[in-house]
Amino acid sequence: MTVDYTLKAEGFNLFYGEFHALKNLNLSIKRNTVTALIGPSGCGKSTLLRSFNRMNDLIPGVKTEGAIFFDGEDITKETVNLVRLRQKIGMVFQRPNPFPLSIRDNITFGPRVMGEKKSDVLDEIVEDSLKRVGLWEVLKEDLNRNALALSDEQQQRLCIARLLAVKPEIVLMDEPCSALDPIATLRIEELMLELKRRYTVVVVTHNMQQAARVSDETGLMYLGELVEFDKTKKIFTSPSQKITEDYVTGKFG
Repeated sequence: MTVDYTLKAEGFNLFYGEFHALKNLNLSIKRNTVTALIGPSGCGKSTLLRSFNRMNDLIPGVKTEGAIFFDGEDITKETVNLVRLRQKIGMVFQRPNPFPLSIRDNITFGPRVMGEKKSDVLDEIVEDSLKRVGLWEVLKEDLNRNALALSDEQQQRLCIARLLAVKPEIVLMDEPCSALDPIATLRIEELMLELKRRYTVVVVTHNMQQAARVSDETGLMYLGELVEFDKTKKIFTSPSQKITEDYVTGKFG
């Protein structure tokens, strides 16, 4: 049976100048799943996440070796259209970063940049995007409100809606709940499970319970290497590597 992968790294290395940050990574991420990347601080999780849409290119001195394939195309090549790539593979950051604009303008920003000018189409995009993140009923009468006036959780949901408005295929999340309280965190986790029905989600998290709750597959990273990558249940109940067992049981270090 052919497995439908959407992202695949093959022998991927990344260097910050002379520092070898990611070392010979090989992994495949399936469509319509939630994949968690776990590991101690500084192990390369966020660097790998940013490699999936070439955000590391913004850092001076970065160079890569090997390949990362998105739908069969090697996205490490210089000829790749980065604007198009980042439309298809969007990112949500640790802290909500809405634009200091209205709720509506936040969501329509991307579609407008891409050339959409019809107000009725933009209205549909706003409604659809907010519905996908569970904010439409709450905010539909208040779309002209400044996004910065929303709660942290609502701001993070709005940032996800802003991403969905440009019709991505993959949603990258870098510690999306680090600035949220436990109740808001659970709501974002529920949203992740909803999102995988239509998108592929890759999340970096330090929260072991979160990885266990939301992900289908999990990868443990350490010192720039992918130590183990498998179904989440196996990672947390019967890992193949001792370092994985030590990490998920709190014995690491």
